[in-house]
Amino acid sequence: MSKGSVRQFRVALIGTDSLRSQEIKNLLSSSQFPLKSMEFYDPTVAEEYSKLTEFKAEPKVIHHPDPYLLEGLDLVFLAADQVTNRKFGRLAREKGFRAIDLEESFTADPGVPTIVAGVNDEILNRKEVYLVSNPHPVTIFLSHVFQALVKNFHLKKALAMVLQPVSAYENEGIEELAEQSYALLSSSSFSRKLFGEQIAFNLLPGVEKVDKDGFSDKEKQIIQEIGKVLGKPEFTFSLSLVQAPVFHVYSLMVYIELVEDLELAELENVFKKKAVFKFFPQDSTQRISNVRVAGQGKIFIGHLKKDQSLPGSYWLWVAADNLTVGSALNALEIARKMFGLS
Repeated sequence: MSKGSVRQFRVALIGTDSLRSQEIKNLLSSSQFPLKSMEFYDPTVAEEYSKLTEFKAEPKVIHHPDPYLLEGLDLVFLAADQVTNRKFGRLAREKGFRAIDLEESFTADPGVPTIVAGVNDEILNRKEVYLVSNPHPVTIFLSHVFQALVKNFHLKKALAMVLQPVSAYENEGIEELAEQSYALLSSSSFSRKLFGEQIAFNLLPGVEKVDKDGFSDKEKQIIQEIGKVLGKPEFTFSLSLVQAPVFHVYSLMVYIELVEDLELAELENVFKKKAVFKFFPQDSTQRISNVRVAGQGKIFIGHLKKDQSLPGSYWLWVAADNLTVGSALNALEIARKMFGLS
């Protein structure tokens, strides 16, 4: 490699149909990562040349994944079903490539680090890591919020009510919301295949099975992931997911208790200083909304409230796109860190 030249990488994407896979493909296509080659694999491909995609305005064949095809690669993004992701992710060290799982396939594996870029990515500097778990979008958002707080104050307690978009259930969720909305507006019948209830123009207090305490596996996963990312934080934390009739963007009402009893301006300054946030001050003429946030690469935060009922207690409104900053941008920054590009 000549002096001053940038190393280029052989990259592959396994799984091409999920929303997260499409978002990372779009990012890579926009030249935000130095590519020597880009290959696509999908376990649903049964016959060679039966499935195509487009990358940088050129057609690309999607192949069926096979271990020998991964030899010589530098980086693999895993965006297929979890069984496929685990199969090929575990080959990373053996085959000598780095792998980033986009579908939370290794959340329960203590040997696979869960990384939020800019929060705990120093792990990649301390040891050679071949496989990384890209966490749930809410884990990414709240890890940034909580890290900003604990670096400046003493956080005692945090709670979050999370409004979840239907795109958390991939295209099936988007299609069901769209079909139900159209059917209701045209006074026709509709199906309830995915959510079990009407989701259009409605809120549901959860759509997944819960344990004896009323928490779903996804809620427990997010809580556990945040604990891993922040390294056993000293504050208590819990959350509850509510299914909302919106296509994209997670919105969170976050309640925090600090040891310090601050003026709002002191709290606002913390979020103004971090580049990952787009902060909306009290006097802003704009409001944080899903429409404004969708497709953006920042975590929107604002509409802060100081609760006079308890010293040191505050309310924050947080919103962020689940496919950009909540997935692909974090994964891309992890990749850049892995190869010393950040």
